[in-house]
Amino acid sequence: MERWKLMIAAIATFACLEGAMAQIPAEAFAGHQKATFDVMFFKYFKGKNGEQSKWLFFNRVRASVDYKMTSATRLPSIGLTEAFSYNHPALKGFAPVGVVQIFSSGVFAKAGVQYVRLRREWTVFSWLVSEIAEDPGLDYFLLVRYTPAITDKLNLFTQFESLNTFPTLSGARISLTQRVRLGLKAGNVQFGAGADFSEAGRKVLSRSDNLGGFLRYEF
Repeated sequence: MERWKLMIAAIATFACLEGAMAQIPAEAFAGHQKATFDVMFFKYFKGKNGEQSKWLFFNRVRASVDYKMTSATRLPSIGLTEAFSYNHPALKGFAPVGVVQIFSSGVFAKAGVQYVRLRREWTVFSWLVSEIAEDPGLDYFLLVRYTPAITDKLNLFTQFESLNTFPTLSGARISLTQRVRLGLKAGNVQFGAGADFSEAGRKVLSRSDNLGGFLRYEF
């Protein structure tokens, strides 16, 4: 069942790419605990004459493999997130957004408010969304990227990401995730050091981290 969900989502993603102006970055990260593969981008759809429209498409596919995996525990995980937002200039970067997420635990529909600022050397992308359910979880997502020039052909590459889930149901789990990347950007290639930090639990949070290096390429 899970494979069918991901196949359908993949078909929908490629269909959306036909109308979106998309340069797709893919990251491979080798940490001391896990290896991850991450494809994440957000692009505006094209208008009738090829101009940028007000509709913004967000897509993310993320997979991880634990080095201590067995046949029954620490199995590989994969998740897909897709979102659409309508970005009117009068809203100054804020926009209503609808989100669909597919994980091994199920399919989740969410809605809320998004904020986007895209510049040549820096990017801010964030949303606060609520699950469409009786006892919804609240998700806060923040991505900040800064790539100032060092030379004509080399840029610094810095990225901070925070993804936090806060339940409204008493006793449900809290999930906090932060990811940091620091390296260099040469053309379509970025590489350097990275760290992923996670905390999860109810009254007491358990912490895990994953330190290593990343290689990122923009197709």
